[in-house]
Amino acid sequence: MPTVILMDVSLSMTRPVSLDGSDEFQRKNLAVHGLNMLFEHMASNYRLEFTSLMAFSSLWELLVPFTRDYNALQEALGNLEDYDKTCVESALNGVSSVVQQEWGSACPCQVVLVTDGSLGIGKGSLRQSLQSLKHRADDKKFPLPFPFPTKMFIMSIANAEELQTTDAMNNLEELLHLSGGDGQIFTMEGPLCMKSVQAMFGRLIDHAYSPFHAVLHCGNLSSDVQVFPRPEPIVMDEEVDPMPRSINPDLELVGFIEIADISSPPVISRHLVLPINVNKEVDEVGTGATDELEEEPSASQMAGKNPNFCVLLHGSLKVEGMVALVQLGPEWYGMLYSQADSKKKSNLMMSLFEPGSEPLPWLGKITHLGPISEAAENPYGEDDSKSPFPLQPSVKRSYAQNVTVWIKASGLQTDVQKILRNARKLPDKTQTFYKELNRLRKAALAFGFWELLKGVADLLERECTLLPDSAHHAAFQLSHAAQQLKLASTGDSQYAAFDHNIAPMHTDFSS
Repeated sequence: MPTVILMDVSLSMTRPVSLDGSDEFQRKNLAVHGLNMLFEHMASNYRLEFTSLMAFSSLWELLVPFTRDYNALQEALGNLEDYDKTCVESALNGVSSVVQQEWGSACPCQVVLVTDGSLGIGKGSLRQSLQSLKHRADDKKFPLPFPFPTKMFIMSIANAEELQTTDAMNNLEELLHLSGGDGQIFTMEGPLCMKSVQAMFGRLIDHAYSPFHAVLHCGNLSSDVQVFPRPEPIVMDEEVDPMPRSINPDLELVGFIEIADISSPPVISRHLVLPINVNKEVDEVGTGATDELEEEPSASQMAGKNPNFCVLLHGSLKVEGMVALVQLGPEWYGMLYSQADSKKKSNLMMSLFEPGSEPLPWLGKITHLGPISEAAENPYGEDDSKSPFPLQPSVKRSYAQNVTVWIKASGLQTDVQKILRNARKLPDKTQTFYKELNRLRKAALAFGFWELLKGVADLLERECTLLPDSAHHAAFQLSHAAQQLKLASTGDSQYAAFDHNIAPMHTDFSS
């Protein structure tokens, strides 16, 4: 999930802050210190996150495009300049443009807005932007909500008491609500100092940028892994009392299945699964043993030499062309598989299914699946020439029924023309003519399309006048069908019953 850092470089960020009798600092210095702390954490624990840095005042500027080079981000922070007044709306328009250009509108994104709570004055201020929300033209709409899924975190270089003395807190809360409400406002606790800003950014790290560590189990084998990006809790809308469901840190493999059988299933999210090395001996060593450990190989070197189940699983799935079904929690499953980035590089991925015992209908209930060895006969055949999937549903699906649907005018025109073509071939096409006529009649009655019945009746009467004098059978049949359609078009007679079918008129000209 990419992150956009939106740094306020307006004049209000240059207000001085006295730090315990030492030299004065600006609020901008506190913000830079907090962001450096965030970047250092991400460089060591969240390395795969793409992050960009933007600065804004009355205008916005992209200082560093999306990158994993946190040295470049920290260097750009050290070269920030001061500009004029704050205009949050302009900055949000910039975020929307940058994210859509790089990731499109389907990729979720996190926005970290760093400001001092002074939200501008006059035209362009956040207060004025929010007050004019309902009086804007379509071409000047407020940029929130963004066209892509967003989590917004507002880092205020001010404490809550300072924000509440004005309407700044109310404006920030409304801004968060407009973004979708899926975020949080962080304020500094206590005096404005380095310790307070570290604590505030520490809360942000714990909330949004802490790595998700789990243990992958398969029988007696296990491996410590990191799942990236961090899986988000899922709330099921159809539940009476919805509660967020989170992934269990103990991931249990329940079985393996062919890629062709699982096909391309619908998933909630996709994540990288990375093996991590937990060196308990090093963790237990105190600080006094550092001299003895300097000559020892590094943790990464040791990890490369130790056998790892996660690496074994990845290689096996890649070679065998299979996926592993993994249990994420009670009645919640996902799948592990190998995905190639290029011809030489591939990664172990985990996709999360919708919670439930039957996330993929063509497989049936996951708990009903079992090993091939327990089956009476091989469900794939002796030569793998067949497959037990997809399972056939016990009830015929509604979309498998032969129903008439008119989404476009061309579909209705085709059905009417089919009736007229058969009408011109009477008496040879009598059965086909009445079959198509009854199909159109039932659809028109179901939709309440009475005018269609009358219109087709008029067309049949017109066709009757164009018949040659010798076509007595066709004339009687067309007149009979037109009369029946007119009776059905009234809607209040026995002929308008949905289950009633128009039967061919019995004619006998042999005598």
